[in-house]
Order: sequence, then structure tokens, then C-alpha cells
Amino acid sequence: MLAFTFPGQGSQRPGMGAAWQEHPSFELARDASELTGRDVVALLLEADQETLTRTDNAQLATFVMSLIVLDAVERIGLEPGLCAGHSLGEYSALVASGVIDLESGLQLVVERGAAMQYAAEENPGTMAAVLGLDDDGVEAACLRAESDAWVANYNAPGQVVIAGSREAVEEAGKLAKELGAKKVLPIPVGGAFHTPLMTPARDRLRKALGSVTFHPPEPEVIANVDARPHAAAADWPRLLSAQLCSPVRWRQTVEALLAAGTQTLIELGPGGVLTGLARRVMPTQETVAVSVSSPDDLQRLVELLAGQSPVLAGEQAGEGFHMDERVVLAPSAGLFQPAEELAGLTPGQRGERRSVELQVGSLVGLVGETEIRSAFAGSVEGVLVLPGERVNSGQPVAWLRARPEEEL
Repeated sequence: MLAFTFPGQGSQRPGMGAAWQEHPSFELARDASELTGRDVVALLLEADQETLTRTDNAQLATFVMSLIVLDAVERIGLEPGLCAGHSLGEYSALVASGVIDLESGLQLVVERGAAMQYAAEENPGTMAAVLGLDDDGVEAACLRAESDAWVANYNAPGQVVIAGSREAVEEAGKLAKELGAKKVLPIPVGGAFHTPLMTPARDRLRKALGSVTFHPPEPEVIANVDARPHAAAADWPRLLSAQLCSPVRWRQTVEALLAAGTQTLIELGPGGVLTGLARRVMPTQETVAVSVSSPDDLQRLVELLAGQSPVLAGEQAGEGFHMDERVVLAPSAGLFQPAEELAGLTPGQRGERRSVELQVGSLVGLVGETEIRSAFAGSVEGVLVLPGERVNSGQPVAWLRARPEEEL
């Protein structure tokens, strides 16, 4: 099973949209500019580090960048079994799962960023990463500081983020080192996020949440607040409100994704922070974490999901995965058998380069007794799995060049 994860504030970087500028999915940045009245395109292409460090700019830019990557991944036919996002990334996950639409997501992110910027100015604070100390030790350090210091993110084993007033975070950091922490690294952010110092932001965010229509998620989203999936639309306004002042339970979220059967975690958006964190949580080599932050990553993603390195090699080496191409996924685990008309299209070649045309709903093959049918119309470019080979749920088994809608 695939899970999509989305990064939060701090993953943004200058020029992060440049690689996507000529990609069809970049149109989302122009749409976001129109919907928000902000120059989102400039934020993604031209803004410097200082501009992107501001909470209101960082959140909007990161959110839109993640949705551009999501759109690109959806264009090649990938769908998740679960979603999750770190802090701001939870809003991206809710758009990905259909809980809120793009316009509502932009509205909430703009209001959230402005509200948190205001709260940070009202209650100045900072954050720091504590490395090499377990959760209990970090919590004890914050309590012993006897001031405004709290755990803000449970990111991974041995990596916990604390936040609060500058003096309290400095004191808690010293105490954490006394308790065995290897390092305490300051984080250059504009506030003490996910702590009670964000309380001034709640009323404004709650008002914005009350103006948005929420829908049941498809698929479910694991929430930051309790690291549990929530299927009821009515849960999400309360969860998003609570998230402002409570810690992000990201380690627990990754553990919940794995416990639900996730085999591949795909981080969609700038950077690759969540991918690194996930690899520290994953217990075995049977699970994989990968980040997609550029168009070049799309090709590598398809190769990874196909479970091969030579499948797209040979005569296809160096050939990019173009945006009119799609993958067909196995609906369940089992032994793969291609449809009769595709039997000659073996991995790494295209038979005698004959064209095999598929319509929407055409049979691609079987996994055990379960039929695999194409969600797209077009010509088959190759079969990615050998007859009789075992595949996992969500694994690509074929790829095709989709016909433009006007030709359907």
C-alpha cells in the first residue's frame, strides 16, 4: 500500500518551483495566485530566504508546492491508501484526500499563516531540535525548566523538537544535555509553534474553519493530534484547531501508517525531511520511503514502485516519464498474469514495437483471480512485471501513453 505524506513549514527554499515552471502542474501556482490575491508564483520562483522565513509566506508557498507535486503524481495514475502531513502538511493531506477542496485549503492556509504570524509577534518564541534523547527525557527537561518550554514535535526516535520562550528553550536544552542528549540545535523559525504560545491564533483559525465545508476523507488521513485515522468529516475542524497548540506526533503517525499495511511512504513537496524521519522509524527493509520534489523524481518513483532497476533500462534508458504517460496499478497482492494481447510486451522491451490500444476499463491482466483494468485510454508502452511474478497492492504493472481527451 502507498501512503502520501506532506511536509510542513521549514521545508521551503528559494527557487523551489523553478524545476516545475514548464510542467503542466505548475498551473496550480497561477490558480493559487488568483484565488488568494497573493503572487504565489513569485514566492515559488523569486522569493529569497528571508521572505520565505516569514510564517505567512512559508506556509502558503509550501502548501502550493506540495499540491503541484501531488497533481503531477496523480497525473501518472498513483493513488494512496492513506495520507498524512506534518503540521501545515496536514492541510495538503486533507486536499489530497478530498476532505477540503483547493480553494478552501488556500483560504485556511492563508488564515492560519496570518494567525500564527500574529501569535508569534504577540508571544515571541523559538524552537530547537533535541537529538539523541528519548521522548521521556525531553519531556522531563521541559518540565524541569519550570518555564514556557514544551515538546512541539515527536519526529523520530532520538529526534524531538521543543518550543517556547527563548529563555525557556535555552534552559530546557541545557537540561536535555545533562540528561544525555547528544545535540540541541536551534531552529530558525518565527515562533513557538504547537505550544500554548499559539493560543492567540486559535480564534481566527476557528472562524476560518467554520466557513469551510468538510467531507469524509478518501482515503483516510492520520491526524497529528492523536496519530489516528479519522473518517468523519466533522472531526477535522476540531483536530485542526487543536493542532495549533498541541505537539505533532509524527513518529507515532509513521508507526500508524506502517501498522495499517503501508509498504511505501511517498513524500510530496519541497525537501525530503519526512523521508529521512520515516527511515529512522521503519523497522525493516520491506518498507520504503521516497521523496518527490522535482519532475526528475517522477521517473525514479515509477522505477521504484515497479520494484526494478532494469525494467525501464536498455532501450528505454534515459527516457523520461512524460506527462501524457500513466501507470496501471495492481489492486491487490498476488501473482500477475498479463492479458493475452499484452503477453508479448515484456519488461525492458516492447515486443516488435506493435501498438496495443486500451480503452478505459480494458483488461490489463489478473492478480490471482482479481482483474486489473485500466483507468485510462491509450497505447501500452510496456509491461513492468513478468508473468507469474508476485506483485504488491499498488505496484505498477504496466505503463501507457494516454490519448488526449479530445481524441477519446
